Amino acid sequence: MFDKDLLIATDLTKEFDDESIALNHVNFTVKEGEFLSILGPSGCGKTTILRILVGLLEPTSGKVTMDGRDITYALPSQRNMGIVFQSYALFENMTVLGNVEYALKIQKDKRANASRIATEMIERMGIIEHINKKPAELSGGQQQRVAIARTLVLNPKIILFDEPMSALDVATRLQLRQELKNIQKEYGTTMIYVTHDQEEAFSMSDRIMVMEKSKLVQLDTPVNIIKNPASKYVEDFVIENLRIKINSLTKYIKELDNE
Repeated sequence: MFDKDLLIATDLTKEFDDESIALNHVNFTVKEGEFLSILGPSGCGKTTILRILVGLLEPTSGKVTMDGRDITYALPSQRNMGIVFQSYALFENMTVLGNVEYALKIQKDKRANASRIATEMIERMGIIEHINKKPAELSGGQQQRVAIARTLVLNPKIILFDEPMSALDVATRLQLRQELKNIQKEYGTTMIYVTHDQEEAFSMSDRIMVMEKSKLVQLDTPVNIIKNPASKYVEDFVIENLRIKINSLTKYIKELDNE
């Protein structure tokens, strides 16, 4: 289904001044059009990978290529990527429209149509009735939709998500998950999604990168990870945690069926 390697990370290593190692010789590819999750506990290196890919952090060693071009040290603006943060990172003094059209206005070829393009994307994200509101007037889920619209409107080749739903309520998270999958299908955008939630990764991903203490321990489809876990760690952190969640939900479903 996904034939082309869009992005290739080779031997990525990141050491900090305190001699801690955030990434230890990590290698992976990202296929064009796929939804790839980076799954792991806090401190395993997953956000460091994201920051290196988007250009907010330089690796100590290693290489990142995109479409055959070395982007290891390219500026973020030269990478054709967008990023959605957990904190939304919206301009508090701007309306929803102002936030979404901001990046368009600084591009000469899109400036004239910025308002129209932004309005269409706001409508696509289901928040058109909030177009003139400021972030403080919106719920967390609505703010996250604005952040996604602001990223999508630039039509990046890759969108990166840094645990974007961890602060949202369950109902909003489930709705946004489906919307992200619909967007991926509609736009054909490659998505890289950082999460610590096993169920979230397995419900959304074409492939999953499982991280442990700065190392990549398995990269495969959800089905293959379940069938052939690469280590005891993958069994415990991924499969056992999924089993616990499924069993707890199954218990309540059975009670409902028996009523």
